[in-house]
Amino acid sequence: MAKNGENLTPVIILGGLENTLSMVRSLGSQGVPVIVATVAEFPVYSSRYCTKGFPFVAGVSARDHFRNLLLGEGLEEHKGSVVFLCSDDAIEFAIEFNDELREHYILDVHQPDQQRAMLNKELALQLAKEAGVAIPEFWHVETMEDVRDIVDDIEFPAAIKPHYSHLFQQKFDGLKLFLVEDREELLEKAQLAFDNGIEFMINEYVPGPSTLLSSFYCHYDHDGNSLFEYTKSIIRRMPNFGGASFHKSHWLPETAAQGDRYFRSFGFTGHAVIEFKKDPRNGVLKVMEINARFVAGQPLPTGCGVDIAWMIYCFLTGREVVKVVSYRENVYLWSLRKDFLAFRGLRAKGEITTLEWLKSLMHTRYVFQLFSLTDPVPNVVMSANWFKAHLRRLF
Repeated sequence: MAKNGENLTPVIILGGLENTLSMVRSLGSQGVPVIVATVAEFPVYSSRYCTKGFPFVAGVSARDHFRNLLLGEGLEEHKGSVVFLCSDDAIEFAIEFNDELREHYILDVHQPDQQRAMLNKELALQLAKEAGVAIPEFWHVETMEDVRDIVDDIEFPAAIKPHYSHLFQQKFDGLKLFLVEDREELLEKAQLAFDNGIEFMINEYVPGPSTLLSSFYCHYDHDGNSLFEYTKSIIRRMPNFGGASFHKSHWLPETAAQGDRYFRSFGFTGHAVIEFKKDPRNGVLKVMEINARFVAGQPLPTGCGVDIAWMIYCFLTGREVVKVVSYRENVYLWSLRKDFLAFRGLRAKGEITTLEWLKSLMHTRYVFQLFSLTDPVPNVVMSANWFKAHLRRLF
């Protein structure tokens, strides 16, 4: 029940990790009943704001788990709820069962063909090219013969980037791509990807540190009206193109303008996040990643006063949406465990010293991936699980 005694429409969140926990806290603190279906190991289920949890079951795919929850045994209990998507598996499920879901639930105003294009990294880049938004050069390949035909045209290092990131991560222990240093490594890793049934493209590598990365968060309705606009940059991320560990909130006009241009070029609707990297060779922002869903950086805009989950919830349920004209800048999103791994990786390459890392943390306004004074248990559970896992490895 809402703070004013009003009964609010429940929300079901499919998939996700840190993004899901942030949304549970945001919506639950407003009095929204929040139901979660994601991996069993993540401590979102111990949040005081999680009304009910349906953890993934061993041997059951995410697709089948979601289908049973929303369209099978759980239909009568949950129909009429708002459904939010926090993982690529959830997007695939929503695309496949779009008509059935919209018959029984409230979904965001995404269009399935656009969601499908955003999932496919090559199609997403092609849309950027058509919109006149800068992208890294890429080569389409379907066979090893295609790779051999273009290998002499490629400048190294280069990236073997999968069309579908989540499928690649499942096969290769969380890796997002293969960075290859020469001709031989390209042929070797391309063959490995093909052997594992991975569709991919070959990408130009944009050099430079993580500080050149920035993101634009947005939401558009069917009339092209923008619900909010938000930008942030990255300070550090984990080794081997891992997730960001240290983010900074500030308004970046060029990032916002290029992101808005991209989405408006093909009439995109719904919520999405686009990431750019400024190419240090020419100062041009190039598209790196696009997600038509809530992402891991979700706690930062919420902590800055841009409560994305609540605004979209209000929009979908017909409540008044309080537009955000400005938000708090120079707020930092930090994950101790991830950032320590990022620091170690950078120090090993001679790119940062211990003193420089400590100095970079000298700020006063922080939000955190897991820690919350008003909802401390998930962080305690995660820390205990991490500690126990390390003990098992030691002994």
